[in-house]
Amino acid sequence: MADEPLVLGIETSCDETGVGIVRGTTLLADAVASSVDTHARFGGVVPEIASRAHLEAMVPTIERALKEAGISARDLDGVAVTAGPGLAGALLVGVSAAKAYAYALNKPLYGVNHLASHICVDQLEHGPLPEPTMALLVSGGHSSLLLAPDITADVRPLGATIDDAAGEAFDKIARVLDLGFPGGPVIDRLAREGDPAAIAFPRGLTGPRDAPYDFSFSGLKTSVARWIEARRAAGEEVPVRDVAASFQEAVVDVLTRKAVRACKDEGVDHLMIGGGVAANSRLRALAEERCERAGIRLRVPRPGLCTDNGAMVAALGAEMVARNRPASGLDLSADSSLPVTETHVPGTHSHDHDHVHEISKENLYS
Repeated sequence: MADEPLVLGIETSCDETGVGIVRGTTLLADAVASSVDTHARFGGVVPEIASRAHLEAMVPTIERALKEAGISARDLDGVAVTAGPGLAGALLVGVSAAKAYAYALNKPLYGVNHLASHICVDQLEHGPLPEPTMALLVSGGHSSLLLAPDITADVRPLGATIDDAAGEAFDKIARVLDLGFPGGPVIDRLAREGDPAAIAFPRGLTGPRDAPYDFSFSGLKTSVARWIEARRAAGEEVPVRDVAASFQEAVVDVLTRKAVRACKDEGVDHLMIGGGVAANSRLRALAEERCERAGIRLRVPRPGLCTDNGAMVAALGAEMVARNRPASGLDLSADSSLPVTETHVPGTHSHDHDHVHEISKENLYS
């Protein structure tokens, strides 16, 4: 284990400042500072508020992670950071911090892809990823089916959302039901007490001529909102638990159906599910049921590793180091629309750190 790469990962793509430290595939620290409560009163994430929150939380969260791992920053073999996709301002805070640490410590820097990190985090719980890996990623910003022959260099998109992502749909329906933000956890909780067959909501892009692996939840969102509005206009009570259960069932039915189909079509006998919506209890249960029937092995990280965190970034960074992938340069930039096919951003320039005064390093990173 001592020979495995020790990497610090920084994640700031949205509203959570995540810092993780891993050695190989072993998680040593997972520190998170969330600003979700600040955004709740606005009904969604406000980019400028998120960026400022990252700026305030960054150094304390890194120090907390180092303490939790029981290491010094000088012990690190590399620093990894989410370079994209995500909110531009939020990403810039993380990238700037990672560059500063890598520069002062004279350690290699790895700008990695947020989506690829969500796949790689499963190694921290279930061991090395099979190759290829089939991954269903579902979050507030992404709903994607990805085939990854090599998580560090070869990730192939099979399908993606063409409008609202699954997590975004959860938030919007929660808003219509006056359930607050974020919507996923509260809908999951209420749905357990409702009837998933009470209301026949539509399943988008499931017709014979539709794209087999793409997702669309905009029509579902509109259908649910209109159903609720019609009940309210008629002066009738809205059965919130049944609406939550029926809506949730429509989402997870489509997600799992397409994921299992992709596994069969590509001849892959396992499925990894990641992203914030992967914490949904019904998605986990239905995926397990359908995968078992299809003879597919299901891998889903524990809920704490499904939401955005620094551990997933560190996991991918450690894999980059282990496979001798080229480090990023200190000219690394944040890319809010970084495609998933770019698992990391290799450097274009080499940098000589020798001119950095050692006393400055000592003062900054003791």
